[in-house]
Amino acid sequence: MEKEMQQNKKPLKIRIAEFLKKKEIEISPKRYFVDAMGAMANGLFASLLIGTIIATLGQQLQLSILVDIGNFAKGVAGPAMAVAIAFALKAPPLVLFSMLAVGTAANSLGGAGGPLAVLVIAILSTELGKLVSKETKIDILVTPFVTICTGVLLSMWLAPYIGKGASAVGSVIMWATDMRPFAMGILVSVIVGIALTLPISSAAICAALSLTGLAGGAAVAGCSAQMIGFAVMSYRENKIGGLISQGLGTSMLQMGNIVKNPRIWIPPILTSAITGPIATCLFHMEMNGEAIASGMGTCGLVGQIGVYTGWLNEIAEGARTSITWFDWLGMLLICFLLPAVLTWAFGLICRRIGWIREGDLKL
Repeated sequence: MEKEMQQNKKPLKIRIAEFLKKKEIEISPKRYFVDAMGAMANGLFASLLIGTIIATLGQQLQLSILVDIGNFAKGVAGPAMAVAIAFALKAPPLVLFSMLAVGTAANSLGGAGGPLAVLVIAILSTELGKLVSKETKIDILVTPFVTICTGVLLSMWLAPYIGKGASAVGSVIMWATDMRPFAMGILVSVIVGIALTLPISSAAICAALSLTGLAGGAAVAGCSAQMIGFAVMSYRENKIGGLISQGLGTSMLQMGNIVKNPRIWIPPILTSAITGPIATCLFHMEMNGEAIASGMGTCGLVGQIGVYTGWLNEIAEGARTSITWFDWLGMLLICFLLPAVLTWAFGLICRRIGWIREGDLKL
């Protein structure tokens, strides 16, 4: 009783802060734009993206069982994203499990912008669910009721508008890239490439904006420039392990070194500014597979598999008759050879003028 009286004497602001801390609710850009977006990308990868890869493999090998497995995986993209976001926000079990329904509603009602709708609504409903979690004696009823009802109602009210907004932004970017492939090739390649290396999710951004077509191709070029570029440029420090972990994993591993010496970022950024317009203007490389693959670069070769899947889709739709040697040459140059050679060359110049020192790229 005395403890409760002392608690009530505290200023309201302090009491609210203590309550939010107890509920593990941290209102910050890092929590929502880094942790949540990164988790959303993982959820997308573990459902839509891997499902697309498995289904494509099944189509090529003519194994219907793999096609079925891939389709099942793709079908749970919404729930997978929502659960991943809730997990990143440290949701208690009942809130976490309730996000299956919320993710399904948000992704379905969000249309082409479903991933962005899931991100926004999953964050809101997770935090609301955490507020009521374990606050009543009938928690097993109250927590899922509040989480699911708020999440689905928010999906019904907001998801269509969020979806239309995200789709409109993505459409403008793709339209601008079609109209101005050189300038927009540079812009999209550099920005998405930078996002890939930053502790945010380029894959989630591309998925949220449904970034495909020439703009998607430029995004693949920018991401590949960062990953292959850092892998090759840092080979003298990190050897084969660093080559694989960055080239097929993520250039985000260099973020700590970038903070210490931002100039190490110059070579891959310059490379992306070159490979982006080459992709859009010379090879007309498009991403007509899943939009999330636009922001994956060479991570598990997902970006390249996405481009290849797009080629297959175009053949099936009659938009192209075959995959030519020029298509393969473009992918090889844009995603692998040019990033390796150009970033190495720019890096060598930076080393010689003292902008990059020995050990600056050590993981």
